Amino acid sequence: MTEDVWSAQDTTPDDIESALREMLRERHAANQALAPARVLNFVVVVDRDWKGEISNRLQRLGRYNASRTVLCAVEEGRQKLDARAVMRYEEPADGSGLGVMLEEVEIDLGPEQLERLDTVIDPVIVSELPTMLWSPHGYDEAVRVALDLVDVILLDSDDLADPPEAFARATELLRSAYVVDLAWLRTTPWRERLAASFDPPKRRAALQRIANLMVRHQPASAASATLLAGWLCSRLRWDAEPLGSGNGAGLRSVADAPEHDVEIELEPVEQEVPGLVGVTVGCGDVFSLSLDRGPGGLRAHELPSDRTWRVLGASRGEAGILGEGVRQALLRDPTYGPALAAARRLSG
Repeated sequence: MTEDVWSAQDTTPDDIESALREMLRERHAANQALAPARVLNFVVVVDRDWKGEISNRLQRLGRYNASRTVLCAVEEGRQKLDARAVMRYEEPADGSGLGVMLEEVEIDLGPEQLERLDTVIDPVIVSELPTMLWSPHGYDEAVRVALDLVDVILLDSDDLADPPEAFARATELLRSAYVVDLAWLRTTPWRERLAASFDPPKRRAALQRIANLMVRHQPASAASATLLAGWLCSRLRWDAEPLGSGNGAGLRSVADAPEHDVEIELEPVEQEVPGLVGVTVGCGDVFSLSLDRGPGGLRAHELPSDRTWRVLGASRGEAGILGEGVRQALLRDPTYGPALAAARRLSG
């Protein structure tokens, strides 16, 4: 990849926009086979001390890079804007075809400028594109200020230690923008495999006989576990009671299904990576399916047949979650809202 770079100290948002426009003009004049990517703006608001860590995560997005990424780094005591813009592209090797230019902008700003984040990013983002905003370090006021410019909010409900607080925040933001929740995306392979397990016609009747659900999760991923339980509650029309302590070993609830009660258990299990460790759904003595994380995919175990097999490629891994979040900004998942509402009821 080739890079064109511009930087300035004590600059303005209008100057940054002008510099980007001039870089595009010069590069296109030099090679008309190059064109700017025009799909998505991605605005990221981070603490200045953690900018490197977030930048590294953004560099690993691969083919899910946004067209224009604007990284706003907040530094205490800063009064002026410093900025750096990078245009990355790969020219067609044989002189034919089309090359795509990706733009990355870093803006160092202070808390006072953050309070007017909308005026900082408005000139810099591409106006005709959808815009996604991510604030992983808790600058909620900046999110509120910029909501009128934003179409999608990226968040991670597992970032907050208190799931009820995380779900309340996501619910509030969902009223103003489409929400992509990384905690929800961590449950995607589990939801896909559970749904596929009950897809055969002879198995579908078992959905109405599910009597117990156990979700095993990394201790810091209680929100992900509750969202998975909320997904089943919303899809199968279970009316669940709020989760309560289960004698110090996780959380328990009872859900009122159309014809019987369902026991729901959330159990923390030590694991290095965030997310779920395993899921078990049981239909009494008739049928039981367990999915557990393992090398290369999920390990499935079915009773009463006592059959075990490997579901290859089932997990995207934590490294792929952020890229999937960017991809989801251009999609719409109608199941998240109902699952979030059910998870909020479960969490009390």
